[in-house]
Amino acid sequence: MSAFVPYEPLNAPKPFADDVWIVDGPEIRMDYGPTSLPFPTRMTVVRLASGELWVHSPIAPDPALFERVEALGRVRYLVAPNSLHYWYMADWLERYPEVTSHAVPGLEQAKRRFRIDRTLTAGERMAWEDEIAWVLVPGTAVTEAVFFVRRAGVAVLTDLIENFEPARVRKTWLRWLIKLGRADGTTPLDMRATYLPRRKKVARAVGEILEWPVEKVVMAHGRPYERDGAAELRRALRWAARG
Repeated sequence: MSAFVPYEPLNAPKPFADDVWIVDGPEIRMDYGPTSLPFPTRMTVVRLASGELWVHSPIAPDPALFERVEALGRVRYLVAPNSLHYWYMADWLERYPEVTSHAVPGLEQAKRRFRIDRTLTAGERMAWEDEIAWVLVPGTAVTEAVFFVRRAGVAVLTDLIENFEPARVRKTWLRWLIKLGRADGTTPLDMRATYLPRRKKVARAVGEILEWPVEKVVMAHGRPYERDGAAELRRALRWAARG
């Protein structure tokens, strides 16, 4: 039995906002110190004005998933949005070799190498930036790029906020770990530890994020916020905004 009650259906694009879909994928195990922990997976797909697709944090490859995504448009951009969410980029690049791949700094030495066409470095301008704003939140062990789909009012995060729902966690020990680790609607403590050494830069980045007119928020793990997005961001990121 999986550790989490899944957000079904899996491997199927689900409308989240205008031209924005979320796709919940299979549960995986991620290395965590000397052990590994279960995590649900999720990617976000945005259809740009051109009709092309921008894919954030690609999940495990699946033939039916590829067909469902292709029904939405032509995949044009793939994004590895933080130092942990990159594993399946290689699979998606094999399927779509003509796309432009983007990654946060540091993934050139990732455990599983993949082609990086553009590095998400602060100050660099991306081809899709008129439609999707972005900010780099620099950490020591984990750096994350946070995005804002302007037309849809959707903020797209990865691990900067995790929002696991206790009712969906089947294992008691995991519910306690999520609660103690503050992974239930804010930035988990282990993630905060990687950002605190660079707190001034993080505060500036979070300040930019909080200026966006956000209506909805989607993150890689847990329940998205489908209303009051700006208020949820202010609450969840209050610790970082203080600098």
